[in-house]
Amino acid sequence: MALDIVIMAAGKGTRMKSRHPKVLHRLAGRPLLDHVLATTAALPTHRCWVITGHGADAVESAIAGSGAQPVRQMPQRGTGHAVQQVVPRLAEVTEAGSTTLILNGDVPLIAATTAQALVDACGGQALALLTIVLPDATGYGRIVRAEGAADGAVLGIVEHKDATPAQRQIREVYTGMMAAPTALLRRWVMALTDDNAQREFYLTDIVAMAVAEGVPVVASMAADETEVLGVNSPLQLADLERRFQRRQADALLEAGVRLADPARFDLRGTLGAGQDVEIDVGCVFEGTVTLGDDVRIGAHCVLRDAVIGNGTVIHPFSHIEGAKVGAGALIGPYARLRPGADLGDEVHIGNFVEVKNSSLAKGAKANHLAYLGDATVGERVNYGAGSITANYDGAYKHRTVIGDDVHIGSNCVLIAPVTIGEGGTVGGGSTISKSTPAGQLTVARGKQVSIPGWTRPVKPGRNS
Repeated sequence: MALDIVIMAAGKGTRMKSRHPKVLHRLAGRPLLDHVLATTAALPTHRCWVITGHGADAVESAIAGSGAQPVRQMPQRGTGHAVQQVVPRLAEVTEAGSTTLILNGDVPLIAATTAQALVDACGGQALALLTIVLPDATGYGRIVRAEGAADGAVLGIVEHKDATPAQRQIREVYTGMMAAPTALLRRWVMALTDDNAQREFYLTDIVAMAVAEGVPVVASMAADETEVLGVNSPLQLADLERRFQRRQADALLEAGVRLADPARFDLRGTLGAGQDVEIDVGCVFEGTVTLGDDVRIGAHCVLRDAVIGNGTVIHPFSHIEGAKVGAGALIGPYARLRPGADLGDEVHIGNFVEVKNSSLAKGAKANHLAYLGDATVGERVNYGAGSITANYDGAYKHRTVIGDDVHIGSNCVLIAPVTIGEGGTVGGGSTISKSTPAGQLTVARGKQVSIPGWTRPVKPGRNS
């Protein structure tokens, strides 16, 4: 069966009160449209078309490389008009069962199983509407079925404003997504008219055409309200974000992860966790994060594309990105591990310590107010408070190598490229610009001088 997928993404989204196209607003760290494209990627072989309009350049740039092809709708004159734009791209289909699936770019959480069920309900023969039963259907188009019909055939969609009191009691509503036989859809949408107050072409008008022609109109019901909720305002986006995050939190809880408060948890990617993992409130996980057994994450940490070894503790307010941390390490609070940080087992990185593109071997410690950039640090090194590697000469980065069992005193500057020999000690306050021998104390300071009778400068007119 040939399958074409059309994603509506042309709307301006006026209620978002934003310069950006609505479908590019982010849910769980990804554009709304990206979620829909991820769903379509899970469906069988198909072609995908994205209808663009408002902010078309930005939307088309966002889908580049996804395999979806853009089709512009200029101007935007309704949902039917949008599908009219893609009709020339839908091949003249003679194969029985060829189907076109229509999804919305601002309904991000539609599940692949739900979309496939809609395609199956169509079967290339019927017009299939995706519906949902809501406790409060106010504002939605109601699904009107034939009374007493054994198959519950759909007769039409009645908009809320046009519904009778009896029809307003109907709780089954249309979600805005459908699947139709491609050959019939081509003909129906080209027959649409704009004979209405808004002077727009409505895709839902094809339901009446199908009924008039005796083509079956069926409903495929979604099981979960969340997956068919659209985003039209910042309030709705925030509500959907919390729904989505709670769904992810519940899955982690069921897998055994201890979340201090699932309502204060954000996953914007994938999180793999071992046994007995504990995550405190306010933590954000982005990209791909893997936590080993017995890992503890303190409050308000941000982890992005990180691997954390068994038994490691990440203290509160630490930021870890593109880093690997071994087992039994202690990180933070207020630590920052940047891309390329590779920490061995039992490493300690303390408060206000930054590590970038550096490896620290087993047992190395940098506990306070320090910077390690482009460095190779040996085992059991003690790196003093206030010390830094000066790794950039204004044009190039250079590497610092610190051997095993080295002690670096407080407030030292190691000017790369430089090597500190194994077992060596660098006295506090030293600026090291040459490699040092193993096992020796190296001190590089200016001579301390006190000047008697010196007077601090005073601005004219001020009391001394």
